[in-house]
Amino acid sequence: MKAISLAKAGQALETREQRANWRHAVFFQAKKILWVTVRTILVVGICFLILYPLAAKLSVSVMAERDLYDITVCYVPKHFTWENYRVVWKHMGFPGTFFNSLWLSLTTGILQVIACTLVGYGFARFDFPLKKFLFGMVIVMLVVPPQTIMVPLFLRFRFFDIFGIIKLFSGSTVNLIDTFWPFILTSGTGTGLRNGLYIYMMRQFFRGSPKELEESAYVDGAGPYKTFYYIMLPIAVPMMVTIFLFSFVWQWTDTFYTTLFLEKLTTLPTVLSSLAVSINYQEFGPMATMSPAYASMLNNTGSVLVILPLIAIYLVAQRYFVESIERSGIIG
Repeated sequence: MKAISLAKAGQALETREQRANWRHAVFFQAKKILWVTVRTILVVGICFLILYPLAAKLSVSVMAERDLYDITVCYVPKHFTWENYRVVWKHMGFPGTFFNSLWLSLTTGILQVIACTLVGYGFARFDFPLKKFLFGMVIVMLVVPPQTIMVPLFLRFRFFDIFGIIKLFSGSTVNLIDTFWPFILTSGTGTGLRNGLYIYMMRQFFRGSPKELEESAYVDGAGPYKTFYYIMLPIAVPMMVTIFLFSFVWQWTDTFYTTLFLEKLTTLPTVLSSLAVSINYQEFGPMATMSPAYASMLNNTGSVLVILPLIAIYLVAQRYFVESIERSGIIG
């Protein structure tokens, strides 16, 4: 009898353990399903927020004007046309403005990558007088709006001089307004558009890199410059590509500095900002008023032309962008 009781007790214990394991498995599976569901909803929602405006612009850009006033048309045009692109291409002077924007964005992007990589590495690895103060100034560059220094910036390049040397030998200062020199000089010296952010990113990246690599190079007889060029620079390529992407996109879409420094030279964002007014004046005359809906359609078409090169560049460089985010020391 005692043996039978022990057997029944063992079976009951085993049954309770099986039920507990089953409940745990069900709970774990439900938790997994819930997490997948929430994550899917978040991803779909974010994708919708990002892709919906682009899809709407693409749809409107290939509509005929009469589709705008047809209440049965919703996103899918009844009368497909490329006329909007022809009009916008003509009035934006697209080839010229495109190459202006491309040259400016490429040049500033490359110069900012070079300058910010050097400065970021210096802040991350070397000690020098006023290091904390200077890095504090870098942080100030992140928080101070550029509008606060708009007048000094303009005057500096309108009456450009280098410690009075140019005026001493030529008798007058140099006017760099309406040239690309203000962008080149600020980018090459680490004071250009968003350079504070790029220096901070490179500093954090190099701080997160193992010092053993550099110490091994020093043991082998390499100096600081050789170590930086052959050891640290190759591993920083993903972050450099990310900074180039940020710089290229911000410069490509910038209207503040291009409006401040350029008068006759035009870029895509500056032309786009006054596109509807320009088309209205040239197509309908100064006394006529273009339909607001048609003006919005043309602006959407111009926006598509401006955005497409950025999408193409991101598709090519996205692998480096993701890799740099994973390896950077910004988080934590």
